[in-house]
Amino acid sequence: MPTGCSGRIISTICRLLGIKGKERKGKERKGKERKGEEKRREEKRREEKRREEKRREEKRKEKKRKEKKRKEKKREKKRKEKKKEKKRKEKKRKEKKRKEKKRKEKKRKEKKRKEKKRKEKKRKDKT
Repeated sequence: MPTGCSGRIISTICRLLGIKGKERKGKERKGKERKGEEKRREEKRREEKRREEKRREEKRKEKKRKEKKRKEKKREKKRKEKKKEKKRKEKKRKEKKRKEKKRKEKKRKEKKRKEKKRKEKKRKDKT
């Protein structure tokens, strides 16, 4: 309730109506308590909103982290697969090279053997 000059008017009215000061003050207090309660409720609501926003933000961050982790895992898997593939190809290439070498060696030996045989035959024919 307002104070000052208007307070005197209120007290005069209250006196004429037969309302004692304590009762009047109690009513004022109730109004103030109600305002305080409203403020507390509003503060509580704001606090709850903040908490909820924080929770949502945390969830978003967690989701982002998980997504990043998943992508990194995928990338790592791809890298390993590529490495494996490279190794396989290298092995295949070396194997091919080795076989080619072996084949050439065999061919060379065969040629040498035939040449030797031919020379031997020629020598026998002479005698």
